[in-house]
Amino acid sequence: MESGNVKNHHEHGHHHSGDVEALGGAFLLNFIFTLIEIAGGLWTNSVAILADALHDAGDSLALLLAWYLQKASGKERDQRFSYGYGRLSLLAALINGVVLLAGSIVVIVHVIPRLFEPQIVDPTGMFWLALLGIAFNGFAFWRNRKSQSLNAKMVNWHLMEDVLGWTVVLIGSIAMHFGDFPWLDPLMALGVTLFILWNVFRSLRHVARIFLQSNPEDLDLDALESELRLMNNVEDVHNVHAWSLDGKYHVLSLHVVISQIPDQETLV
Repeated sequence: MESGNVKNHHEHGHHHSGDVEALGGAFLLNFIFTLIEIAGGLWTNSVAILADALHDAGDSLALLLAWYLQKASGKERDQRFSYGYGRLSLLAALINGVVLLAGSIVVIVHVIPRLFEPQIVDPTGMFWLALLGIAFNGFAFWRNRKSQSLNAKMVNWHLMEDVLGWTVVLIGSIAMHFGDFPWLDPLMALGVTLFILWNVFRSLRHVARIFLQSNPEDLDLDALESELRLMNNVEDVHNVHAWSLDGKYHVLSLHVVISQIPDQETLV
């Protein structure tokens, strides 16, 4: 029993350090590309690129905070926080989602007027920036693909959305190169932003369920209680409660009434 606990602790530490490293790398890549993106958006006069630059700027701040809180969440439990600091990772996921939600709303407000008054953009510049966007975000997604925490998984989902968004910009730039479609730029920006907004909302709803200590979705309390009642010497099981610490590690408490205990080993 003791060796199993040590193994689980070792695996938890391994996954935690891997998540911290992946988030740090994702922040650096995202920050560097955001600077390139702002310059490129001004150069090409593309609201789609500037909209994504604003989104990525918010991403950079959220990634920095996510990296810091993910690192802090690995601290050992103490007298003040007997469950440990694992929920700091969940807090980072919440802040990350709120930042992306606010950024998406700001982008929508600025993009809608451009649908009715489209401006000329540089499709060639958009094409090359889109290739850079796919390369930067694709590499960050690849580095972060095996992350375990909900915080890192939310970040990875947004990185994947960025790859898809830049793919849309790439296709749009090719279309505008061969035809006069100035309205396509704000339309693409609106479509990508609405897609991001929907998925951020879904992620935030999942985080909110964990904060409200909802029963973990992968745990059937009725089935667990039924199995416990079938065990030898178990007369009754009640007050069964379960919640998730950070979306990955669950906590269970219950009262078990037993008839007799032959020895200590049976009790364990």
